[in-house]
Amino acid sequence: MDGNDTTTHAHMPTSRTSRIAYLNDELRCHLRGGQLAVTYGILDFHGGVYVPEILERVRAFSDFSADNDPYYERDFGAFDFLGHRINWKIDYYDLDMRYRSTDPADPAITIRLLTVMLAAEY
Repeated sequence: MDGNDTTTHAHMPTSRTSRIAYLNDELRCHLRGGQLAVTYGILDFHGGVYVPEILERVRAFSDFSADNDPYYERDFGAFDFLGHRINWKIDYYDLDMRYRSTDPADPAITIRLLTVMLAAEY
């Protein structure tokens, strides 16, 4: 992945946020280090035939900006697909997936969940 343009963001990246962004990219781009959830709206969209193409668009997403990535974590994105808005979001949970992780930069105590959904489901 290429670097962030720090001139367009409200906050400057730190080594901690760079680590979080790296771990998020590993999940989003390579499905490593977390879990994937695809909503019923995506699965039902045109009978599910576009799920692979939608997931490829999530994997290839690179349009990070101050609007959608103000903390440099690369944990959210959105794009248009066949007239619908698609959102993806990465959330950080504890190992029981009951609470938010206390340190998303530490994969030993964090489970990442990448959710892909229609914007209308958000």
